[in-house]
Amino acid sequence: METILSIAGKPGLYRLVSRGKANLIVEALDDTHKRMPAFASDRVTSLADIAMYTDADDVPLWQVLKNLGEKEQGKASSLDYKKCSGKELRAYFAEVLPNYDEDRVHDSDIKKLLQWYNLLVKNDITDFEATLAPTEGDNVEDREEEQGSD
Repeated sequence: METILSIAGKPGLYRLVSRGKANLIVEALDDTHKRMPAFASDRVTSLADIAMYTDADDVPLWQVLKNLGEKEQGKASSLDYKKCSGKELRAYFAEVLPNYDEDRVHDSDIKKLLQWYNLLVKNDITDFEATLAPTEGDNVEDREEEQGSD
């Protein structure tokens, strides 16, 4: 199973290629496919560890991406998130995740989600549940503590 990562301070998404003694070797999911080390000082987060705030329980990112994929029929997002207004962005996102917490989910979070979705679709990663959902060996409680406000 592929591990898709986000690295704080670096744009885009990365695929885990290998593990070293003091670092991870990651490959960019953009057109460059550049490989580079990610060190312990970098804040690396697996997409499987991220959830979106809702009025009830938090929804895992893979579920939000799956909803988005169903809305867009597996194609890139029809919304130009770089040029649309905050109101348009939130109206679009309400169709994907109707009960999202409007106070804690910011416009920048929705833009990042759409950017990641487009990047994953471009790289033919569209089975979000198989790719990003935690496996039986994962400890969900440990992940929730690390989750923070992503």
